[in-house]
Amino acid sequence: MDTRLNYFATPAAGEALKHFMSAGKVLKDMPLPATTQELVALRVSQINGCAACIDMHTKEAAAAGESPVRLNLVAAWREATVFTEAERAALALAEQGTRVADAAAGVSDEVWTRAARHYDEEQLTALVMLVSFMNAVNRLNIITQQPAGEYRVGQFH
Repeated sequence: MDTRLNYFATPAAGEALKHFMSAGKVLKDMPLPATTQELVALRVSQINGCAACIDMHTKEAAAAGESPVRLNLVAAWREATVFTEAERAALALAEQGTRVADAAAGVSDEVWTRAARHYDEEQLTALVMLVSFMNAVNRLNIITQQPAGEYRVGQFH
C-alpha cells in the first residue's frame, strides 16, 4: 500500500499537526490507567479499521506488559473473561462514542452510567477525550492510507 500523503512532512500542516499530536501526549499523562488507554485506543482503531493505529497500540500495549491473550481478545471483549468491569465499561463507552452515527442518542445513558461507576470525573474526561482523539487520528490515517507494520515502540512519544 502506498501512502497518499505524508502529512508529517507537509509544511502547511506542520504547525497544526504539532499541536494535534501534542494533545495525544497530554492524554497519556491524564489519570486514566495506561492499560485502559491502550485497550480503548486499540478498540477504537479496530472499529474504524485504522491499520496504522492498530499496529501502534498493539505494540505499545505489549511493550507496557499487556498480555497477548488480552490484546487478541479486545475485538471480542464482551465474550472474554480477561477484562475487568472497569475496562468493560471503558470499552463500551469507546464503542458507542465511535459509532455515534449508529444510534440516535450517541452514547446511551446505561453505558455512561456504567462508566461513571468506575471512573471519576477527571478519568471520564480523559476517556471521552481519548475516544475523540483516536477517532480523529484514525480518520487522518485512513484518508491518507498510512501503512501498518513498521511502527516502533515509542516512535511518537
